This record gives sequence, C-alpha cells and structure tokens, in this order.
Amino acid sequence: MKRIAVIEDNPDNRLLVRAILKDRYELTEFDSGRKALAALPVDPPDLILLDISLPEMDGQEVLERIRRIDGLSDIPVIALTAHAMVGDRERFLVAGFDQYISKPILDPDKLNTAIAALLEEESS
Repeated sequence: MKRIAVIEDNPDNRLLVRAILKDRYELTEFDSGRKALAALPVDPPDLILLDISLPEMDGQEVLERIRRIDGLSDIPVIALTAHAMVGDRERFLVAGFDQYISKPILDPDKLNTAIAALLEEESS
C-alpha cells in the first residue's frame, strides 16, 4: 500500500483527507511543518499533501526544505490550500509543487485522480 504524508494543521481538514484516502493509502499525519521535516527523512512517504498556511513555517518553506533533503527531494508534493485566487495554481506549480488542490475539498475524485497520476496508479 502506498504511503502518504499529510501535513495539515487543521484537524477537520485532516479528518476529511483521512476519510477520502484511508481505504487506498497508508496515511501519516503531521500538524506542523517542523514535525514533518523531523520525521520524513527517517520514514519517507510515496507522496506528500502539504497545506500552505501552516503555523511557524508556511508550506512553501516546508517544500523548499523537503527539496533539499536527500531521499525526499524527488517525492511528489501536492499543495493543499485555501489559496484559490486566479494565478495561485500557477504560482504554486512554479514554486515546485507537483500538483495543486484547493480547499475545501468538494470533489474527492479530484484529489484521488491527482494522487493516482503522481503515483502512476489507475484511479478508480
């Protein structure tokens, strides 16, 4: 079973992501970028869902640090964010995210399809 790290400070958003993904993936959850950065090098996931608006260190800084860590730099990272204005998607993709999903997640298929494509799985 593929493993996904969810870095999201909002417990309700983590609960929603868990409900959508728990049957298909093994999930590890972190409520801050610092905790994730400490744990991920020891036990790297197959994919990372990363909130942009995190306390202490925002998602873009977390991504920059992930990209500099051997063993993590090639892991696909999806921006999971409430930033959904015109141009935000492009801005996050240019910043190095592999995909972008806006919150709230209204269409679970969008999330499943994005993950499946990055993990080169068939979405169902």
